[in-house]
Amino acid sequence: MSFGLSFDKLLVIGLIAVFLLGPERLPYYASQLARLVRSLRDMANGAKDRMREEMGPDFDDIDWKKLDPRQYDPRRIIRDALLDDDTPAVTVRPPRSTAYAERQAALAERQRALTAGEKAPFDNEAT
Repeated sequence: MSFGLSFDKLLVIGLIAVFLLGPERLPYYASQLARLVRSLRDMANGAKDRMREEMGPDFDDIDWKKLDPRQYDPRRIIRDALLDDDTPAVTVRPPRSTAYAERQAALAERQRALTAGEKAPFDNEAT
């Protein structure tokens, strides 16, 4: 894991550290940084070992690169889902009864556009 740091960038960071910290404090802070990196590496290895213990032999069978979120392209995922031939076709059913058709007609009547000069309906109990 290099975080995109080249040797040139590390050299510039080192020079800035020398100027900011001074030559007398630089060895102390370099050892602190080394100790921090070691402890982070030990914590990561400990977490990996604990996961291996809890998951058992299945842990070694997992392809971790396949689970990397950087490889996913949302456009490709949506395109593949839309072009998937395994999805069943959607069918529209006719109304089951005449009562259903009457309710739908009444609903459409209530949602009609107002004519010029007509007042909008008002509900006294509405909040």
